[in-house]
Amino acid sequence: MTNEDGTVFLIDDDPGVRDSLTLLLSLKGMRTQPFANAESFIETYRPDWSGCVLTDLRMPGMTGLELQAVLRERQVDVPVVVLTAHGDVATARAALKNGAFDFLEKPIDDAMLVDVLRNALRADRERRATVTARSSADARIERLTEREREILMLIAAGHQNREIATQLGISPRTVEVHKARIMEKLECDSLAELIRMHLAAG
Repeated sequence: MTNEDGTVFLIDDDPGVRDSLTLLLSLKGMRTQPFANAESFIETYRPDWSGCVLTDLRMPGMTGLELQAVLRERQVDVPVVVLTAHGDVATARAALKNGAFDFLEKPIDDAMLVDVLRNALRADRERRATVTARSSADARIERLTEREREILMLIAAGHQNREIATQLGISPRTVEVHKARIMEKLECDSLAELIRMHLAAG
């Protein structure tokens, strides 16, 4: 795993835990950024940073659950893995209900922890790739005229040129011309690519 794959933001008030986890993860090729408390992470974190959060549950000041609530309130969509020595079913349920990626109890098997964190980093990469594809698709669809968007929606809904022509009160030939322009503006080489672009734009 390379640094480009994101950072594990490690939040734990115990310096010994921070040091040992940082060492473990660096040996596995993962980049970490340790924080002694959730408040300093919140102050430092930028939404364009890729990665995941590995947080202790019980800490002086803001707890792991409170951190999740703040992230959700600020619409920060980063995978959060909760690690605790004080796990119980109610707390685990609360963390997962708040959107935690996973809930792990100490002592944790190193291999399991690394596996969960790799999955969390992968989830963050995939989400970011989807967001990028959507914004790219949105930008291209902005180039279309109102009529071209109308035709694109009908094409994506599975209508043939003749049906589109009848619905819009224009000739099938005009639909063809519009379709060619749409393909050109969206830089699509096939109908399948055109429909994928429409779906990506949501």
